[in-house]
This record gives sequence, C-alpha cells and structure tokens, in this order.
Amino acid sequence: MKEVSSGEMLSLCKRRGFIYPAYEIYGGIAGLYDYGPLGTALKSNIADLWRRIYALQEGFVEIDGDNVGPEAIFKASGHVDNFADLSVTCKQCGESFRADHLAKGLHPNPDSLSIEELQKVLRDNNVKCPCGGEFADVEEFNLMFKTKIGPGNGRTGYLRPETAQSIFVNYTNLYRHCREKLPFGCIQVGRGFRNEISPRQGVIRLREFNMMEAELFVDPEDKSWPRYADAKDKLVKLVPNTDEKEVEMTIGEAVANGTIGNETLGYFIWVTHDFLTSAGIDPSKLRFRQHLKTEMAHYAADCWDAETLISFGWTEIVGIADRGCWDLSQHMKFSKADLTAFKRFDEPRDVERDAVKPKFGALGPRFKGAAGDIKKQLEAMDATAVHDGLVTVTVDGQPVDLDTTYYEVVRVKEKVNGVRVVPHVIEPSHGLDRILYSCLEHAYSEKEDGYITLKLKPVVAPIKVGVFPLMAKDGMEVVAQALDKALREEGIATYYDDSGSIGRRYARMDEAGTPWCVTIDYDTLEKGDVTIRDRDTSEQLRMSADDVVPWIKEQLKRKLSC
Repeated sequence: MKEVSSGEMLSLCKRRGFIYPAYEIYGGIAGLYDYGPLGTALKSNIADLWRRIYALQEGFVEIDGDNVGPEAIFKASGHVDNFADLSVTCKQCGESFRADHLAKGLHPNPDSLSIEELQKVLRDNNVKCPCGGEFADVEEFNLMFKTKIGPGNGRTGYLRPETAQSIFVNYTNLYRHCREKLPFGCIQVGRGFRNEISPRQGVIRLREFNMMEAELFVDPEDKSWPRYADAKDKLVKLVPNTDEKEVEMTIGEAVANGTIGNETLGYFIWVTHDFLTSAGIDPSKLRFRQHLKTEMAHYAADCWDAETLISFGWTEIVGIADRGCWDLSQHMKFSKADLTAFKRFDEPRDVERDAVKPKFGALGPRFKGAAGDIKKQLEAMDATAVHDGLVTVTVDGQPVDLDTTYYEVVRVKEKVNGVRVVPHVIEPSHGLDRILYSCLEHAYSEKEDGYITLKLKPVVAPIKVGVFPLMAKDGMEVVAQALDKALREEGIATYYDDSGSIGRRYARMDEAGTPWCVTIDYDTLEKGDVTIRDRDTSEQLRMSADDVVPWIKEQLKRKLSC
C-alpha cells in the first residue's frame, strides 16, 4: 500500500468535505482551516468518544468556559510574560520563521535551546531565508491574541491560548459540586487561539484550534488512582528522557522503576493510549516521549507527550503532565481567593500551624463598628492567606488589604480534624485537530490502481452506513428510503445514494470512510433480505432488512473499559 503525503491527504480532505482552507476565495490565511460536513462529523465523533471515556468511564464533570478572558487571568498563569516562541525575520523579504524550526536537523532538540544558543546554531550553520536573505537576531514573540473587553478604555483581554484556565478559576465551584472530595476531575472541549509565527504544516499547526483537556485535582501526598490496577499490566512504548531510546514496558513497571512519576500519571498515559487507538491511531505508530529536563516546565514534576508517526514525522498530539500545585497557587496569589481542599483525618490530630492573629488595638480605631467582623475574618485565616505581607478582608462589601499593622502570624497548637492543602493537577491535554488528522492519515489506504479507502474506525466514521437501492424503480427506492429513515431514527448517520453504478457508489463511500453499505435489490422485494458490504474486506453478507438496524447498532457498541 502506498504511503500518503500531506498534500495528497489534504487534497482528499477537500474533495470529500473533511477540511477546507479557510477564506479560500480571498486567498486563504495560513494556519486557519474550516471543517466541511464530513470533517465536522468526524471531529464531533472523536470528541464524543473522548467524553465517553472521561465523563462516563472516569466520572469527570464537564464545563464550557469563555474564549476571551481578562489580562489578570493570563498574568497569573504566566502566559502574558512567558507564552512566546522564538522567531527570526528576514532582513530582505520581511518573512518571519520559527527559529527552532530552522534549526531542525542541526541540533538534537532545538526546542530546548535558549535565545543565545539558538542564535549560535543558526549563525554557525549559515542558515538563510529561502529568498537568500540574512536573518535578524532571534527574538521572542508572544503568541496570544490581544483585545479590549468593552469600548474606549475597556479592560485588556486575550483570546485564551488553552481551555485549562477556565477550569482552574472555577475550582471552588467545581470542588463544591464534587462534594468537596479529592480526587476529582473536570473536562472541557473548546477552542484555543495562538498567533503562530509561521504555520506551515496544514492542520498540525493552527492559529485557531480545538482542544480536549482534562484537569485532575489530586491529594499532593497521594497520587494513586482507584482504577490503576486495570492499567498496570498494559504495555506501552516509552521514550524516557534518560537515554531517549524507545522501550516497551508495562505501566506498572514504568511506575515502579520511577520512569513514570506516579500511578495517576501512569494510569492516564494508558487511558490516552486506549482512547487514541480506539479513535483510529495505529498502535505501531504511537509512542509516549518524556520531556527532557531542559524542556520541562519548572513547576512540572513529570511530563509525557503522546506522539504519532505521520507524514510530518513524529508529531505530538497529546500532552500528559503532573503540573504540581502551580496553577492553583498562582491563581491564589493573584486573586487572593482560597483554592484549597480540606483533607480530613481518620481521627483528630494535634498539629501546629501558622495562624493569623488580629491586632484588635489597631483594628478598632480605624474600622470602628466593623472591627469585630474583621477580627472574625482574620481568625479564620492561616498563613496561606498572606501574600506579599498583605491579607485581604471584606469591609462593607469591598476588599481591603491589611498589612502587619493589623495582624501577626503566630505558631499555634490545636486539635484538628484535617488540614487544608493545595491540590496538585495532572493534565491530559489533547489536540483534537492533530488527532483527527493523524486518524485520517493512519486510515488512508491506496491500491496500485489508485483506489482509495479510508479505513476509519466505525465509532468515529462520519457516515456509518451507505444505503443504496440497486435502481430507483420498481419499489426498491421505497424500501431503501424506509431503511435509511429507520437507521437515522436510531441515531445512525447514513448516506442515501441512488445514482450511478453500485461500484461507483461503493468507491464514494470508501473514500468517505463509511464502514458498511446496504444494497436493496430485487431479492429484497421478493424475500425481504439485503446485502451488507464491509468496507475493509469487501465481503458481502445477506440478512433480513429487519435485522439491519440491530446488527449495525451491535457493531457500534464500545464497552467502557480501560
């Protein structure tokens, strides 16, 4: 079978209605694509499969956050100051390029290089623009789309570069919704926006893209997972950062020998493997690569990328990271909200803690009648409420910052039923567009005569069944239309086609990735049976027309399993 190129794949996608270049009649814009009818259905089916795993199998809740947010959120998350790629601009033509992309093949891991190191690699190798011009110095380029919220002097805002922040800022609501117990998880499917420097890899690098992110909030001292036993004997291909060589081992072995940081991370590496292969990723072209120490975020305890082999080479499609307490701690620091969880002990314990003690002699003269209420607020706090020497209380509905004139931090010993902790976050973050495109490439099959079949998994295929009357006459079309309607009424996507030869109709459905085609012929009118053709084997099965709907439904079932 012929290997598909990205150009051939995108040509098929356009021809069959999977993916179109956005704004094509105006010349198009790099990094922007539209999903056509089949692409929209495929994208929805992949997202629904993912939800089935995370919401039904794992019991996560789901939210839908806003695409635009105020600057304060992204200041806290670090995106305003640090969300940047390194770029170079040609002095001659003015075209800009990702500097690390230009260094591919010149360094084992250009992503890990500093500005100065990348500059040296490009200059030592005399890298020039395709036009022949020289590049200016490497510089940082912030990838967020900036806007104003409201007219005039409205608040500065940004289009979100990821969906995760909506979950973090809603932590208190979600913690309450999940009965104030750890661990719990929240998922979100939505759009992200990144003003990429030079998106030149089709739908792999987009300026507006679709994400499926899960945030797991866990006890920082207990990163076990209830269903870990179901995954520990599963084999996966890993590329540890110790020697960067691919090895195959079980999840249990990788956790036990310290290759994977903890049980929860290991479990969701397997869940990711299970999801991706169920969606149509070829297991032989799937691996999990651990981030090098030089590319791992400073707050991350461990981070793995699910990579798939496509025409662009090994490509990241999912990131699974143990982010520690970074996200919630940052939002606590900037918003001064309490984003902790209460960890209850089996029995009361004597503990020492740093408590906030009010200085009533200073509160009374300033706040008069409100001093008593402020005293209660301070007494309910501990040292985690202090940020840059200030604590925030509410006076007449307004936040007021108090310095150490009005409180002191003292060490106290008391009997408690539990302690408050800042949960750690483990995040599987899925690039839906990249997963979809990888599934298309892995499903592509072309014979020597040029006959193309997309062997999409039935669960994600945009059309499940093609329904064909042999000819649109003698009542065959009436039976076919009734069967088509019966399938649709059961939520099964169909395509009714009565034009052209049966062979041409099969070919159209094979290119669209349709798993089964049902043909109604003269025997159907006499005996009541139909022909079901399998896309991948071309084998044909005769069965009663009344049995088609339950048979198709049975083929589409997917058990909830790890």
